[in-house]
Amino acid sequence: MFDKILIANRGEIACRVIRTARRLGIRTVAVYSDADADAQHVRLADEAFPIGGARPQESYLRGNAIIAVARACGAQAIHPGYGFLSENADFAEAVEAAGIVFIGPKAASMRRMGSKAGAKELMHAAGVPVVPGYTGEDQSPDVLQREADAIGYPLMIKAAHGGGGKGMRIVRESAEFLPNLESCQREAAGAFGRDRVLLERYVERPRHIEIQVFGDSHGNAIHLNERECSAQRRYQKVLEESPSPFLTADLREAMGAAAVLAARAIDYVNAGTVEFIVGQDGGFYFMEINTRLQVEHPVTECVTGLDLVEWQLRVAAGEPLPLAQDAIAQNGHAIEVRLYAEDPDAGFLPGSGRLDRLRLPAPDAHVRIDAGVVEGDTVTIFYDPMIAKLIVHDADRPRALARLRDALAQCEIVGPKSNIEFLERLVRHRVVVDATIDTGYLDRHLDEFMPAAQTDPDLLLAATVARLIAQEREANAQAAGSNDPHSPWAIADGWRLGHGGRRSLAFVHRGERLELHAHGSGGDYRIEHAGATHAIDGARLADQALSLRIDGRGRRFRIVDERVRDEGGQLTAHDGERRLRLEPVAMYRHESVAGAGGGDRVQAPMPGRVVVVKAAAGDAVAMGQELLVIEAMKMELSLKAPRAGTVAQVRAVAGDFVDADAVLVTLEP
Repeated sequence: MFDKILIANRGEIACRVIRTARRLGIRTVAVYSDADADAQHVRLADEAFPIGGARPQESYLRGNAIIAVARACGAQAIHPGYGFLSENADFAEAVEAAGIVFIGPKAASMRRMGSKAGAKELMHAAGVPVVPGYTGEDQSPDVLQREADAIGYPLMIKAAHGGGGKGMRIVRESAEFLPNLESCQREAAGAFGRDRVLLERYVERPRHIEIQVFGDSHGNAIHLNERECSAQRRYQKVLEESPSPFLTADLREAMGAAAVLAARAIDYVNAGTVEFIVGQDGGFYFMEINTRLQVEHPVTECVTGLDLVEWQLRVAAGEPLPLAQDAIAQNGHAIEVRLYAEDPDAGFLPGSGRLDRLRLPAPDAHVRIDAGVVEGDTVTIFYDPMIAKLIVHDADRPRALARLRDALAQCEIVGPKSNIEFLERLVRHRVVVDATIDTGYLDRHLDEFMPAAQTDPDLLLAATVARLIAQEREANAQAAGSNDPHSPWAIADGWRLGHGGRRSLAFVHRGERLELHAHGSGGDYRIEHAGATHAIDGARLADQALSLRIDGRGRRFRIVDERVRDEGGQLTAHDGERRLRLEPVAMYRHESVAGAGGGDRVQAPMPGRVVVVKAAAGDAVAMGQELLVIEAMKMELSLKAPRAGTVAQVRAVAGDFVDADAVLVTLEP
C-alpha cells in the first residue's frame, strides 16, 4: 500500500479521498489554486501546494504542474477524483511515465471510451446491447439524413466526443432532422472542438440505470450492482438511488453481466461505471463507460457496506479485488441528492458568495454528508457550485425517502441561493414516490417542482409570530440591562401615539413586499394581512420549534431566524413539508426589490469572466440579440438585448472579471 498520495482535485471529492486515506494511514497531499488557498481540502490534507491561478486552465487542468508537485513531495500515486483530469488519457499516461501510479484505469482503456461512436462499435462487437443507430465516418448531411430515415423516429443526434449534455438533440420527424443536425454540430464544435455526430434510436420515457464495475490487474472484473439516475434535468442527474425500484432480479443479473462484459472488453482496471438506457419494456442498451469514480458512488457504498475509494487504492497498489462477485451484498436502500448554490427561480442559474450560514443534519447511521465547504467558506465563480451531497440509507425505499425529507428539512443555507426547496418538492412528488420518473420528466414538467406563486398563509403567519416573539425577548433583555427595567417604553408591544400596541412588520419574498400588522403580545395576537385578520393563540417558541393555534387550528413549525432585529438577515419557517424564506426589512424601506436591471441596461446575473463581446457603441440591436457571453461555474451564459435599440456603451472587454449586477451594456434611451 502507498505511504503518500496526491489528490489532483478539490472540494468535496478531495475531502472524501482524504478521509479514506487517513483511515488507512496514508499521508495526503493537496494542490490548490489561488481561489482555494483557504479551502477545506487544503486544510484537511497533510501537505498542500499551490499550482496556479483561479481558473481551472491555470491550475487544476495543469497536468505537468500537478505531476511536478507529486515528484517533489514524494507522492507515490495520484488520485484524480472526478472531473478535471480524471478521464484525460494523456494525463494518466504522463503520470505513469513519471514513475507515479495513476489511481484509475489505464490510458488505453480511457482512449477506447473517449469516442462515443468508437465505444459503441466496440461494445457491439463484444456482445453488449447497443441502441440501433449510425456511427459512421461519413458525416455528409445527405448520408446522415438517409441513415436517420432508416433508423426511424424519434431519434437522437449526439456529439461523438464530449459529454455533460452538450451537443444532443431529439428529432421526431424527418423534416426536423437537418436544422437540428446543424445546431448540434455547431454546439459540438464549440464545446469539444469536433463536430462529428452519431445517430441513435431515441427510447421514449427511458430510465437511466448504471452499473458500478471494478477490475484489477490480476484479470478479475466484477460489478457492485446498480444505481438509478432517472431524475434528471437537462441530462444532469438530480437524484440517485440504489437499488433501482424499476429492476427485477433477472434484469439486474442481465445488466450486471453485460456491464462486466463491457469492462472486460477494454481490459478495465479500477473503478468505473457502465451506463445503460432502459426502455419501459425492460430492454437495455449501452450508453457509455465513465472511466472514473462517480459523484453518486456513496449510494453504492451505503447498500454494499464497502469503501470504494479504499478499493481504488488497493487495486492501484497491485492488490486483487477484495471480494468476489458472489460476496457483494445489497442491504437496504440509499438515496443521494446534491445541494447546489443555484437559483431554480432563475432557470437554475449557478450562484456564488459566502456561506453566511450552513446548517446540515448531523451524520449518523442513516444520514451521510459529503461536503467540501463549511460555514464561512465561499462558493466561487470558478468551479462547480455544489455545496454538499446528502445521502440517506434505511431498510427500504419508503423509509429512505422519509429520512431524506427529514434531512432536507434540517438544511439551511444563507448567502448564495440554493436548490433546497426544489429538492424538497422533488422527493415528495408522485413520480419519485411511485418510482415512475423517466429521464425527460423533469424537463417536460418542471413547473410541477417549482414553488407555488402564492405565499402559503400559515407559513407567513408562523414566520411573523416568530419575529414578534423575538422582538419581545430582545426588548425584555434590553430592559433588564437598563437603569429602568420596568419602563413602559421598554415593552415591545407598548402603547404608542396613534395606535394601541399595533406593530407592523415587512418582509420581502421573491421580490414581493409583504406587510403585516399585529396587536397583542406574549403568544396571543391578532394579525392583519391582505384584508384578513387571523387569531393567533398560545404561541410558544423554543429551540427553533414554534407551536401555536391559527384561527383555532393547532400547528407546529420549525423556525430559523438569522437576526432578531427589525431589518436584515433571513427568516425561514418550515412546516415539515414546505418552507418559506423571507427577508425582514424595515417598514420605511420601499425601494424596488424585484431585482436589478431594466430596459436600457444589460447586467451580469452573477460574477464571471467575459469571454465574448458581440456589440459596440453605436450598433443597432434587436430584442433578444446576443450582446455578450460570460463564463462562470463551468458554464457559459448568454446576455441578450432587453429590447431593440442602439448601444450607448459597452463597459467590458473579453477577459474582464465582472461582479454580479455589474452593468455591462447600456442602450440609448
